[in-house]
Amino acid sequence: MVLKETKVKIICKITDFFQNEHIHDPKHSKIKKLHYLCAFRMIIIMSVEEQQEIKEKYYGEAVRYMDNAKEYLKNAKKEGNVYRDPKYVRTACGTAYSGVLIALDCFLILKGVHKPTIKERKSIEHYQKILGKLDGKMLDHLNSAYKILHLYGYYDGITDTIVVKRGFDLANVIIEKIKPKFGGI
Repeated sequence: MVLKETKVKIICKITDFFQNEHIHDPKHSKIKKLHYLCAFRMIIIMSVEEQQEIKEKYYGEAVRYMDNAKEYLKNAKKEGNVYRDPKYVRTACGTAYSGVLIALDCFLILKGVHKPTIKERKSIEHYQKILGKLDGKMLDHLNSAYKILHLYGYYDGITDTIVVKRGFDLANVIIEKIKPKFGGI
């Protein structure tokens, strides 16, 4: 038991030491700050370029889900402040919520948190627990998006356009948190 605790302390100290360290990158002949993360009791060294690649991959996928969700909403036929077909609203909300989860996976990977395996399955509690420690604002956005998109939209089939729009807005806020920097780092 003592040995395990000692290993964790040593790894965290090593991580703390390297967080503000600069490494010379001979390939580009300039100093680059690397992002050091502590996960699985290992140090993961992730360059800015690697972070950018991860963001591009996950951001593109999350945006694709949101685009699909918007298409489903068009099929729901809006009349005033109500969608006429709850089936399409449910599909749209479920798809938008899936986009949120993709963005959250990216956010957590960049913070050094492992992505849950298929056996572990993603749960709202998994994300809430981790985000509670990392980013309170992101947790607030997730909780609201979860309630609106997943519970009210997907499960309950809410057809109020204002509520659904708010859920989509929250999804976009979360997805924008992982938006890559285009045109240079």
